[in-house]
Amino acid sequence: MNRRRLVTALLVLGVVALFALPLLLDRGTAEFAGTDGLATTAIEEDHPGYEPWFESVLRPSSAEVESGLFALQAALGGGVLGYALGRLRGRRAPGTSTTEPGAGEP
Repeated sequence: MNRRRLVTALLVLGVVALFALPLLLDRGTAEFAGTDGLATTAIEEDHPGYEPWFESVLRPSSAEVESGLFALQAALGGGVLGYALGRLRGRRAPGTSTTEPGAGEP
């Protein structure tokens, strides 16, 4: 395995560990409260008769899963944004090479 693939594999394992370890170590003891929940509580206290306009289509089983899905959504959005910016930058400089020197030589 060359160095580039090893680094990629380690980075992917690191991201998976950052996502999985808190879920495994916590075991449901922490209280996760986001701003959405706090806003809902504040609205219900100020306006007791308020009824929401619509209900969620999918309700995650726990706050940890909801937080993980939000992080996954942010990561996918960042990946798409990074890809788009990289493509735009690649179009701007057509004369430059993106390969390493000597990579194509036998």
